[in-house]
Amino acid sequence: MNVLASLLLLVGPTADPLSDPADWPAVGGDRGGMRFSELNQIDRSNVGRLEQAWVWHTGDLVDRPGKTIECTPLVVDGTMYVSTNYLRVAALDAATGEERWSFDPLRDHPFPIQPTSGGVNRGVAWWSDGEPDGERRILHGTSDGRLFSLDARTGKLDPNFGEGGVRDLRTELPPAARRLPYGPTSAPAIFEDIVILGVSNGEGPGVAAPGDIRAFDVRTGAQLWSFRTVPAPGEFGNDTWADDSWKNRGGANAWGGVNVDVDRGLVFCGTGSAAFDFYGGDRHGENLFANCVLALNARTGERVWHFQTLHHDLWDHDLPTPPVLATVERDGKPIAAAAQVTKTGYLFLFNRETGEPLFDVEERPAPPSDVPGEQAWPTQPTPVKPPPFAARHLDESNLTKIGEANRRSAMEQLKKFRHGPGNAPPSLQGTIVTPGTHGGANWSGAAFDPTSGYLIVNSTNLPNIMQLVPASANNRYRYGHAGYDQFRDHEGYPAIEPPWGLLTAIDLNSGEFAWQVPLGEYPELTARGVPLTGTENFGGPIVTAGGLIFIAGTRDERLRAFDAATGEEVWSAALPAGGYATPCTYAVNGRQYVAIACGGAGKLGTAAGDAFVAFALPEEPNR
Repeated sequence: MNVLASLLLLVGPTADPLSDPADWPAVGGDRGGMRFSELNQIDRSNVGRLEQAWVWHTGDLVDRPGKTIECTPLVVDGTMYVSTNYLRVAALDAATGEERWSFDPLRDHPFPIQPTSGGVNRGVAWWSDGEPDGERRILHGTSDGRLFSLDARTGKLDPNFGEGGVRDLRTELPPAARRLPYGPTSAPAIFEDIVILGVSNGEGPGVAAPGDIRAFDVRTGAQLWSFRTVPAPGEFGNDTWADDSWKNRGGANAWGGVNVDVDRGLVFCGTGSAAFDFYGGDRHGENLFANCVLALNARTGERVWHFQTLHHDLWDHDLPTPPVLATVERDGKPIAAAAQVTKTGYLFLFNRETGEPLFDVEERPAPPSDVPGEQAWPTQPTPVKPPPFAARHLDESNLTKIGEANRRSAMEQLKKFRHGPGNAPPSLQGTIVTPGTHGGANWSGAAFDPTSGYLIVNSTNLPNIMQLVPASANNRYRYGHAGYDQFRDHEGYPAIEPPWGLLTAIDLNSGEFAWQVPLGEYPELTARGVPLTGTENFGGPIVTAGGLIFIAGTRDERLRAFDAATGEEVWSAALPAGGYATPCTYAVNGRQYVAIACGGAGKLGTAAGDAFVAFALPEEPNR
């Protein structure tokens, strides 16, 4: 192990004095989102012996339709905290899965506004005042526009927070926006006594709620600061919005959440595309701070630096996740870095303090648009290193080859639509957009292994067909679109050549791939003699000091372990439903567990489930 790896294992890239190696106290493992655990009881030599230790069912689907679970569990001092299919929060005994308490914001505290983005929730946040017997809170943001503060020991609302434990996040919104889609879908972030939120908001052509990043006092719920992601006149970046196009502008939101550099007092996020996602004729310009990596002062919300990874987005190529805060090596010295994976299949690596790219980024020519009124930006940022981890073009050379009929159906469709490079803009004829709206990378994000310097990212290769259609005369906008159609063959498989799902290890020190392997399987295609294809996937990886990567996310409904050094699959287990979430790992009484939410359903459309499952090595007889 090199000197840098040894240092990182001791202090981590974002040292947090509240965390214990046995715990998983934030959705990203640590506050900076590395998703790395120092636990090594489960390793390459024994992972094949993993077995189910316990299962807990949410019960949410008894009298309600199936809906996915995207939550990463938190574990602190032997208690697991989860959010369920329908936004309930539960505390479980992390060793047995026994329920200790639960809180239901929808049934016990009904709200007149329905959750946005399907009501998904990717987890909660844990806060402590640092005293052994002091205050502990669970912060739960819901996509109907509320923030709840719960006593972590009892599940009771904190009466000192907001109005009886509930903070209405819509209070500060402009009156016209207060009943529009708005609210957090990803877990809040914690810095000192501050809770920080990104939100999901409208991305269509009409008026939308603002996508500002906001911070609140964790004890009272008072708003401390708000960063405007679409700058108003007089603010930096307003000149990137022509005329008054900044007004009532949706999108440009950090819906994927935020990560925190505890030592430097910095907040990091990636923002989404500006609304309307696929036509920007009413927002000429680069459109800051949409599609930006943002570094903000955690105490004040002031911008420290930004980098726009895509100008004037026309593809819904949000930055769907905050950058991973890692430490890399340059000329034998450690550098604090921020690694941003993207829907476009690129990885951007920055100096965390200055925003300077650590690998060169070039502005390369991009295709123009012929849609009336549109002004596609003439260049787009392109990293010289690393290479893209997802397909960035589509033509006859990379159509599917899984069967003659499959390729023939793909070819017939290809002739109908425009296609080619990844930055080919939507059109009235219809354009095959590669990568599609699901990426590349998505909210699944990435993990970082400090012992090797490898960033681990899962991705999808599945293009979309994006066709603009003129709006009717009585609409306030000029174009809508024909739907989120995916480019599939006659059997429903992706019409691009496999792999359709990938797991990639990128050496952040060299900018090269260490390895890349398919992720997931269609068993029926394997039976036909088709080499492993991978599948579209939602839910990210974690990595451990035992030399393992754990990831679910695939439509074949399995949890897998890979050798972190080589990418070899070394174990897998069937789940009761698709694990479309990121797992966690933790230890209780010296026994290491790996836990995953199994909600199925969601964008992959498999059968719904309501389970959280934990795996562990068999207990020794004398234990």
